[in-house]
Amino acid sequence: MTATITFHPLGNADCTIFDLADHRLVVFDFADVRNSEDEDDQRCDLDAELKSALRRAGQDSVAVLCVTHLDDDHCHGIGDTFRLDHRTTFPGESRVSIGELWVPAAAILETNLTGDAALVQREAMHRLRQGHGVRVFSRPERLRPHLMARAINFDAVAHLFVDAGTCVPGFELAGPERCEFFIHSPFASKQEDGTYIDRNENSIVLQAVLREGTRDSRVLLASDVTHEALADIVRTSEYYGNAHRLEWDLIKLPHHCSYLSIGPERGTGDAATVPIPETKRLFEDYRADNAVIVSTSWSIPKAGTAADRDKQPPHRQAANYHRRLGRDAAFRVTMEQPSTAQPKPFGYKATAAGIAAVLAAPNAAAQTARSNPRAG
Repeated sequence: MTATITFHPLGNADCTIFDLADHRLVVFDFADVRNSEDEDDQRCDLDAELKSALRRAGQDSVAVLCVTHLDDDHCHGIGDTFRLDHRTTFPGESRVSIGELWVPAAAILETNLTGDAALVQREAMHRLRQGHGVRVFSRPERLRPHLMARAINFDAVAHLFVDAGTCVPGFELAGPERCEFFIHSPFASKQEDGTYIDRNENSIVLQAVLREGTRDSRVLLASDVTHEALADIVRTSEYYGNAHRLEWDLIKLPHHCSYLSIGPERGTGDAATVPIPETKRLFEDYRADNAVIVSTSWSIPKAGTAADRDKQPPHRQAANYHRRLGRDAAFRVTMEQPSTAQPKPFGYKATAAGIAAVLAAPNAAAQTARSNPRAG
């Protein structure tokens, strides 16, 4: 089977589903943000979409749920859709089981969490205590004091940590899944005195490689990181000889097409946001010919509108930059696909000839028009 990557119209929220060559589903973020009581809400019913994807794949659980960070627009509704092992009762409809839960170190370390973010944290801690079913992305020693203070044997669970600059265990290009996930962030920088400074531990950034025949297709998932974090990733990858891990045939833009993921200044009028040197290399030099750029966001605002003046993404000047990268770079917005009708999930296949678009996936539940204007 050819692996597929599906994006979902969720406004300024994220969910990307990988259906791998062996039919395992890997879900990156899950934000079921549609208001079911508002018939004008164009965002998809993500619970229904996921269960539809499971049926098509012949699966009754997801192999992986990766929560790249704990902002609500990346984890909203997880407590309603998924079976969480730390819970003993599950009212309502049937739940989706999770093989492995992937979280950044911040998901363990953050305090005063509420809602679904708190549920994700409790689930991650429960699985750590059980010693299986979880991957924590961090330099392992970073969490030793935290776990020891909670009577968790660090050495017994150290194998569950994944450090930056490595691939996630359990996924191989030579295996039936024909896929690997290389971790860019969170990572730590070694100082001259031998100590480490942990950076970007609030978000998971990775490169997925999907193999079909002799062709490897590279997908960069950039979470919600800023241009400063991307600059760290680019410099670190280049320094350690991992520049090829920055290459991409398809990229999910960070933070819903925010200018702050390109450079410090938004730009005015019809100008394009000006990248800093490192993001310029990432977005321009490391992209493949005919690459695809996906903005998981509301529609790009029109010039002069209230949305165009809003501080929240998507930012028109950022979109201008990505659109102007070249005629060979396709720029797609989740809430604009297809552009003449109600937004629908859409996807790409990793074929022997490279990344290829597939027809918009049918909505699992029909909706009509858009409601909730813009979310951060």
